[in-house]
Amino acid sequence: MAKRPSKHLRPPRPLTVGAFARSEQKQDGAWMVQAMAADSATKTYRCPGCSRSVSPGVAHVVAWPRQASIGSVSGVEERRHWHTACWSKRP
Repeated sequence: MAKRPSKHLRPPRPLTVGAFARSEQKQDGAWMVQAMAADSATKTYRCPGCSRSVSPGVAHVVAWPRQASIGSVSGVEERRHWHTACWSKRP
């Protein structure tokens, strides 16, 4: 069976069209945050706030740094899916 190409070599998928990202300031800098509706959440993600799963069908937020880190072309490459409560508690 042939190996699949690394997902890290592919460009990031575009975010949901029609959803609006807002800017939020956190202790570690400026972040772009977009709400993900329950019906749009079709995959399982790992929340970096609590290390638990964000299950399909659960509304949550997607956040990425406004300024890309060194080595990244865009902050969108660094996006993470957070439980809404975990993101809200983040300093």
